[in-house]
Amino acid sequence: MDKIERIQDFEHIKTLTDSRRLEILRLLMGEAMTLSQLGQILEEHPAQVRYHLKQLEKAGLVELVSTRVVRGFVEKYYRAKANAYSLHELILPYSPERHFVAVLGSHDMALDALAQQIKREKTPELELLVLPTGSLEGLVALRQGGAQLAGCHLLDSESGEYNLPFVRHLFPDREIAVVTLAYREQGLIVASGNPLGIKGLEDLAREDITMINRNRGSGTRLWLDRQLETLAIPSSALRGYQREVNTHTAVADSVCHGKIDVGLGLRAAARERALDFIPLFEERFDLVLPKEGFQDRDLITIFEYLNSAKFRRYIDRLGGYQSEHTGEQLSP
Repeated sequence: MDKIERIQDFEHIKTLTDSRRLEILRLLMGEAMTLSQLGQILEEHPAQVRYHLKQLEKAGLVELVSTRVVRGFVEKYYRAKANAYSLHELILPYSPERHFVAVLGSHDMALDALAQQIKREKTPELELLVLPTGSLEGLVALRQGGAQLAGCHLLDSESGEYNLPFVRHLFPDREIAVVTLAYREQGLIVASGNPLGIKGLEDLAREDITMINRNRGSGTRLWLDRQLETLAIPSSALRGYQREVNTHTAVADSVCHGKIDVGLGLRAAARERALDFIPLFEERFDLVLPKEGFQDRDLITIFEYLNSAKFRRYIDRLGGYQSEHTGEQLSP
C-alpha cells in the first residue's frame, strides 16, 4: 500500500480532530448558519471558514440547506447532518446506586460478554454501556470526552499495524493506553452448507449474490473497501453494498433468516447461528483509554475481570478468538 492510501485512511480522523472544524460543527448543530455568520462568531475570515466547511461537507458531516439573496448576494445556509450528532458528547444516565462506563467503537462479541459478565458476576452496580458506532467514531468520542473506553480494530495499510498509528495521530498531546482485548478471525458468513458456493471476496460481484455491509467508519467496512480497491471491484457492482448494519450478530442474523446471501463478519457470529464461514483474516481488537483512567475504580474493576482466567476461557470458547494476548498493554 502506498502513502496516498494511508492518507485516505486518516482523512476522516483529520477532518474531526481540527479544533476549528469541531467548533464549526457544534455551531451548526445548534442552527443553520452562513459563512459570514460563522466567521463573525469565530473571528475568522470567511475564506478560511469556507475551507473548513468544505472539509466537513466532504466528510458528510454538514450540508447546504437553503439559500437567500441579500442585497444582490446569495447567502448559503449550512447545518450539521444527522450522522454528525453521533459524534456529540455522550450524556450518561445518572443513578446514585449504579455506575456507568461508556464504551464506544466497533462491535465485538467478547466485549459484549465482558459487559454482561461484570454486571452479573462481578459488580452488579457497574454497567458497561457498549454502543457499536464504529472504530473511528469510538476514537473520536474518546477524544471529545464522550466515552471512557473506545474499542477498535483499524489496520494501517502502510505499517500493517492495528490501531496504534491511528491513536498516535488522534492523540498527539495526551498519554493514551492501548489494551488488547483479543485476536479474532473475520471472514464471509454464508448459509449453512454454502449453497451458492461462495469462495472469496470476488464472488460478492456475482449477479446471483446479495450481500449486507457494515456501517461506515467500522474497521470491518474499512478493511472491505480497501480489499475491493485492491481487487479493482467497484462497490457499485455489489448488490446490497449500500445496506448497512452495526454489528456482526446483525450480519449473521440477516444470513440466518435468508434476507441476504453473505456478509463480512466474525467466525463467532457465524458459529452462534450455525452458519458456514469462509475465513479471510485475523486481527487485533484493542480497548483504548486515557492513561489516567487506570486510576478510576470502575475501570480497574473492568480490567481486573478482563485479565481473569475465567474471562480468557470464555473468549477461547467463542470460536475464532484467541486470548493469548488478552490484557497486554501496548505503547502508541
